Amino acid sequence: MKKLIKWLRKIIQYILEQFSPQPEQISVPKPRPVSIPIPTVSPRWQSGLVLVCSQCANEQLVNSHRPNRNSTAAEDLENWLKSRLKSEGLWGAYRVVSTSCLGVCPKGRVTVVVGSDAGGKGLCLVVNPRSDRERLYSYIKQK
Repeated sequence: MKKLIKWLRKIIQYILEQFSPQPEQISVPKPRPVSIPIPTVSPRWQSGLVLVCSQCANEQLVNSHRPNRNSTAAEDLENWLKSRLKSEGLWGAYRVVSTSCLGVCPKGRVTVVVGSDAGGKGLCLVVNPRSDRERLYSYIKQK
């Protein structure tokens, strides 16, 4: 009887070795990345997005005819563009936003990026914040 039990153990061990996967044969399924959709919107400002660098022309305005003597040239340009768009009823279709440094850093000028929508390519302009306002505004309306 002992021989029979020993023989059965060997047969069972042989069968288990033959049909059990080897460590290199074991494949653990890789986790699939979770796909969470990112919502998209159609903003009202698809006519134009204007980014005004808040770091350019950081010197304080000293002209007494400026409404806010403590604003920078970039802030003054941004506020002028906003009020001009609002006065002509274009605010909403166009959006003016200040941004951090765009890496152009022109001396005495302001970097402005004008784009038609979030997916389009923007044009990077370097403008004089005082004398180029009207030309910049005309360009923005053409986009």
